[in-house]
Amino acid sequence: MSTRQITALVIHCSATPQGQQVTVQDIDRWHKANGWARQPAAVAKFNPQLKSIGYHFVVALDGTVFTGRHVDEIGAHVGGSNAKSIGVCMVGMKRFTPAQWTALRDLVLQLAGQYPAARICGHRDFSPDLNGDGIIQPREWVKECPTFDVAEWVINGFAAPAAHTVKD
Repeated sequence: MSTRQITALVIHCSATPQGQQVTVQDIDRWHKANGWARQPAAVAKFNPQLKSIGYHFVVALDGTVFTGRHVDEIGAHVGGSNAKSIGVCMVGMKRFTPAQWTALRDLVLQLAGQYPAARICGHRDFSPDLNGDGIIQPREWVKECPTFDVAEWVINGFAAPAAHTVKD
């Protein structure tokens, strides 16, 4: 449980090719290349080998959930909304493994239990509502991430969407 006020659980994708294994160390390197850095005191307390990663959690292809930043640490994953959010990254882009869907569901349900007021959403849901109609439409997305509709996933009981699931 974080000491921060959490208002959003934000789902992301790594935007990497289907089936490509990606580690938290890989993401840490990418985020370092983007100029991101964790605060030295936070690095000293938690995951000292990861000096730049912006996400709090990463869900690998096999469903293993890795930690990046501690939930008490402000992330670097959704500009303008990092202070009150937790970032979860699914490895991949358009389709995810059944193990990833199970792990994501379990993690999000755990986090939602700890932060019941937090909205479960995708990175793309933070895009600006350019026409002011109260709906962020695909043409307004700054990013497609996480490539699936998180609100629909939640409404459907956290069931893996067939169109976004790797077939065994």
